[in-house]
Amino acid sequence: MTEEHPTTPVRTEVRHVADPNRVRVASYLAEPEEVGRVLLLYSGGLDTSVMLKWIQDEYEAEVVALTVELGQPGEDYDVVKGKALNLGAIEAIVHDARQEFADEYLIPAIKANVNYGDGYPAFTSLGRPLIAKLAVEYARKHGCDTIAHGCTGKGNDQVRIEATVATLAPELKVIAPVRQWKMGRDEEIAYANEHGIPVKGGSEGVAPYSIDDNLWGRSSEGRWIEDLTHAPDDDVFQLVTRPELAPDESEIVTITFEQGVPVALNGETLGIVELIEKAAELGMKHGVGILDHIEDRIVGLKVRDIYEVPAAAIILPAHKELERLTGTIHQNQFKPGLDQKWAYLVYAGLWWEPLRLDLQAYIDHVNLRVTGTIGMKLYKGSARVVTRESPNAVYDASLASFAESGGLFAQDASPGFIELWSLQSRLAWQMRERDGAND
Repeated sequence: MTEEHPTTPVRTEVRHVADPNRVRVASYLAEPEEVGRVLLLYSGGLDTSVMLKWIQDEYEAEVVALTVELGQPGEDYDVVKGKALNLGAIEAIVHDARQEFADEYLIPAIKANVNYGDGYPAFTSLGRPLIAKLAVEYARKHGCDTIAHGCTGKGNDQVRIEATVATLAPELKVIAPVRQWKMGRDEEIAYANEHGIPVKGGSEGVAPYSIDDNLWGRSSEGRWIEDLTHAPDDDVFQLVTRPELAPDESEIVTITFEQGVPVALNGETLGIVELIEKAAELGMKHGVGILDHIEDRIVGLKVRDIYEVPAAAIILPAHKELERLTGTIHQNQFKPGLDQKWAYLVYAGLWWEPLRLDLQAYIDHVNLRVTGTIGMKLYKGSARVVTRESPNAVYDASLASFAESGGLFAQDASPGFIELWSLQSRLAWQMRERDGAND
């Protein structure tokens, strides 16, 4: 579960949940007397660890901690689970959702050439509805009346999680302590120290960036990233090799698709999770997938994020190229608009919106013919298409050749086509010239 941190503390004290001046602005938000057992989306980081203790004290509620694994690198889930139990959780659950994430969220995203805001492959956006869906399932299983998350009021994640809960489980309530208490980073650390909550790296060693990562990518926020005049510091790149340090020799990687789904890497048939992981390793090695991105959040803010998306930077352009090869000119002009709308709905927290499912039906149908292999050349931060092969290619080498004519393409028929093709444009131009001459 990602934790979004306010950059500037608004106030130093925690507002008690029983504040009589607090206005209930949404029907799904929990009133104190409605909270008895809480399903907490728990990462083991500072925010959710403080929340775990705070919920017990302020609501006098039991807490069930749920940690969802989506392919976050380097996480020790035994430690995360033990920490939750030590902080008073009546139960701590770690759910490995990598396969479901890949099958039900990343594959549809690949087919939709997911791209929000000219570059972002929506990895956080894709993970949130799954995390929230699992929270609903476990909340019901463990008799919880409320779901708690660690999002702030400035980010998109609050929308994605709460919209999912309200859609799938109208009977459940939601609390968002970080949004409610408005504690900044320093106040959270002080609270942790006061209540004996271990802080990863110690109070002085808290990570300088707010990080979110999963199988599909990694984002970094905070610190100098909010200064648009500040070029990226090297220490932000903990996943992808900086391009200037990447190997001096290029490498060609082939991705094979069947009906739009990646099924093989360099000729080796792999499951989707393993294929994405291996593609990410190759991208990391060659410095591929670094994105310094200005993003329009749905809450109205414009923010800067540093993304590292090595697998997506290889797989998405390969899929898009194969789709273009197997589609007609009309399909290739029409589908990008649908892809853009699909990506926006996902980014905006509307995974369960019927329009997304309608778009998905068309996208899936188009991808029935997206079968073949694309070669990608990786070199010092770039990944570009260099080879294409498909049994369904709307392409004939003999027709494309300037050395041959006849058959389905008779070059001597072109003048008649040109005369008809340009007829309306020529007539319109002549009338404009005529009218202009009379002015």
